[in-house]
This record gives sequence, C-alpha cells and structure tokens, in this order.
Amino acid sequence: MQLGPHTIAPALVLAPMAGVTDKPFRMLARRMGAGLAPSEMLTADPGLWDTPKSRARMDHVGEPGPISVQIAGYDPAMLANAARHNVAHGADIIDINMGCPAKKVCKRDAGSALMQDEALVGQILRAVVEAVEVPVTLKTRTGWDATHKNAVSIARIAEDAGIAAIAVHGRTRDQKYQGLAEYDTIAAVKQAVGIPVLANGDIDSPQKAAQVLQYTGADGLLVGRGAQGRPWIFREIDHYLRTGQLLPEPAAEWVGQVLAEHVRGLHTLYGDYRGVRIARKHIGWYCAGHPGSEGFRQSIVRETSPAAQLERIDAHFSAGLARAA
Repeated sequence: MQLGPHTIAPALVLAPMAGVTDKPFRMLARRMGAGLAPSEMLTADPGLWDTPKSRARMDHVGEPGPISVQIAGYDPAMLANAARHNVAHGADIIDINMGCPAKKVCKRDAGSALMQDEALVGQILRAVVEAVEVPVTLKTRTGWDATHKNAVSIARIAEDAGIAAIAVHGRTRDQKYQGLAEYDTIAAVKQAVGIPVLANGDIDSPQKAAQVLQYTGADGLLVGRGAQGRPWIFREIDHYLRTGQLLPEPAAEWVGQVLAEHVRGLHTLYGDYRGVRIARKHIGWYCAGHPGSEGFRQSIVRETSPAAQLERIDAHFSAGLARAA
C-alpha cells in the first residue's frame, strides 16, 4: 500500500488505542510485522501538549519510520496547526481521528461525533491536507448509529479533500466495541472511492484477516484489540496471507521474553512508579486464557518494583506455567 512516498508493507497497521499503543507497543508491533504503527491519539489543543501524557505520546525517538501521528479535535484551524507541529517534530504521516467512540471525546464534538456534521468533516480534512506536505489519512466508523451510517459519504468527502487513505472500523459510534463488526459498509466504501481503504474491527486471527480482506476488497487491515498481548499477530497474518499456512504457536519461554521486553520499555518510558502500574494491564493481556496464569496475574499486581516484576515474569514463563498466546 502506498501513502505518498511511503510504501506500507505489509499493509497491516496497528490501530491506535489511547493508553495502549505507546512507543514500546508500537516498536514491538513493527518488529513483529506491522507495516505501520500510528501514535496514540493526540489532542489538537496546544494547551494540553506540555503534560506528561502528551510528552510520552509525542516521543518517537528510536522508532522505525514512517512515523504516523494521530490527531484529534473539532476545530479545523487547531487541527491544521497540530498537524504542522507534529510534522515539524518528525511525523511522516498525519492521521485524523474521527472514529473514537469515547464519551469524553465525543462530548467535545471530536472523534466519531464529527461524523454527524459532514460539512465540518470536509472543512477539517481540507484544512489539514493544505497545512502539511506529508500524506494525511483518516480513521472513521461506519456511522453514528444504525440509522445514520454515512461512512461512504465521509469517504467521498475525504477523497475529494486529498486524504491519502481511509480506515473504517466496522461499528457505529453507539456500538462502541460491543456486538460484532460488520463489513458490508467497508466493502461499500471500497467500491465508492479510489484511495486505499483499510478494514478494522474484530480481526483477531490470520484466518479472520484473510476473510475480511476477501469480503471487503480492502487494501489493508488495522488490528487493534487482537494485538493486545499478542504483538506477533502481524507476522502471523502476513505469513498466512502469503503462504496459506499458519505459523506454529510460540513457545511459552519466548512469549515471556517478548513480554519482558515490552515491560522494560514501559519502565523506561514512564519511570518506575508509572511503568510498573501501566505494565499490569499488558501482563494480563499476555496471560489471558492461559492455564495456570490466573494466580500469577492476581499476585503480580502486588509487585511495585520493576526488578521484581521482571523476575516474576521470567520465573512464570520459564517454568512453562503459561502456554504461548
């Protein structure tokens, strides 16, 4: 998949997830087969940029390119300024969020709330595209609710505005992450526009990835929750799409090594206190559903030392108490 001068290969993208896809996660995903790993959603409000959370989200030192930064907001001029700021600080691609269903985002008329105002969507997209010389992409949903599915209309507006690619999550805003994703709307978007279209929603296995690509005709995929605790899903999907064969399940010891690498990155990025606590949810995802892991998950949350957290991870996975994810 081509985005301006950037070839995204494979066309498998880590979906931005606030509070989840920070730099350690993104770097793991890229090393394990993702062709692109956009940043977590960054507010377009410059008054909120000088906070620990925003500074961590703006940290791209050492990340492989191209660097894609996702921005969110409701004001065209503010979003254009945010795009310029991030390009000046190393962004190779700007992604605009019109897909987040979170109440705190939508109540500010940002994220998927923007889909209710197509005229404003057009103003925002044109302002950002005109503000920067790098490719601008768009993340959206199928619509606001079941009676207002306007992803096709939004996609046409995006193409006319010069958007380089559009990713569509197969749920409406009011569904949030409940129920099953539907792919008919994504297929309709693909038929309606000539720019690359990426499918998103419930892609949690190589087989499902192949089915979604075949059904929608999409040019690529975004994988979100399917990569939580399993960043190697990208190489599994890529291998299956190329060969039709499934890779063997990774050994528990190897999973433990990947988790330890991930956790060390969190400790480095956030410091000891925050890093240990942020790591707990990732440890839970890596262990979810594995025999013998429930007691381990319940006990490791009591660890407050980075060294002790890593020692517990090594001991647990080295003992083979958890099967590979």
